Amino acid sequence: MLSFEHLAALMEPHRAALSARVAACSLGGRAFDFNTQPAVMGVVNLSADSWYRESVCLSAESAVQRGKILAAQGADIIDVGAESTLAHAARVADTAQNSKLIPVIQGLRAANILVSVETYQPTVTRACLEAGANLLNLTGNDRSEELFEMVAAHDAAVIICYVAGKNVREVGNFDLAADPIPMLREYFSRQIELAQRHGVRKILLDPGLGFYYQNLQDSAVRVRHQMNIFLNTFRLRELGFPVCHALPHAFDYFQAEVRCAEPFFAVLAALGRTDLFRTHEVPRIKAVLDTLKLI
Repeated sequence: MLSFEHLAALMEPHRAALSARVAACSLGGRAFDFNTQPAVMGVVNLSADSWYRESVCLSAESAVQRGKILAAQGADIIDVGAESTLAHAARVADTAQNSKLIPVIQGLRAANILVSVETYQPTVTRACLEAGANLLNLTGNDRSEELFEMVAAHDAAVIICYVAGKNVREVGNFDLAADPIPMLREYFSRQIELAQRHGVRKILLDPGLGFYYQNLQDSAVRVRHQMNIFLNTFRLRELGFPVCHALPHAFDYFQAEVRCAEPFFAVLAALGRTDLFRTHEVPRIKAVLDTLKLI
């Protein structure tokens, strides 16, 4: 059971990290100072394979409408993707992804809504940035140099996801060390250096807790791992860049109340000093964060 004693033991050896500050940035003319205010990213899925049914939109019109609703509910950024990360989901060709993504990006940007695109494909990245996407949610590390150059050329931002494999669809095992933070720090340090060398200045970091690693199929192991990293997030902020988390679902535990899972994990993520919350449940997460600010 999580307790004050657990939190105290976690904090004490890393007390200096609690005061770490991260870089502010501007997206589409909007300033983000994550040191004073976390941000919320709402999800719009354009793939029928995505299991979170409330986020699935099968037409550009419905996707743009959902994005507008999420923005009205408090989302600072809308994240769109056209290929599910589920292991059994079909791969989607670049041209098919672009045909779905581009009208949605254009529709949301026309409404002055900031847009992130989730992909690891260079062809998709280029087309989406040209269509006006403000942020690349990079779910792979193959051909990173080419992708970073595209991001820099468009003065966009990138979320660098930790991926143990070429991309989110080809992951193996997560390193389940007792303390995974040193491994994550090493990975992110290399990717930050590479991104900066290719001109990227707006960077966020994502430990990839929503990815389907082979050795995290056991629900107890997976949720324990997720909780551990959420609470240790403040240590990653010492790298100088904001940390993004995709909030998980823990279906085996929440079952019929699965839509309550993301708000639960949001509390742990907030305690760990998360800067950007990626969620399918924008109004619930916004309510959690607004309430936590009262203390």
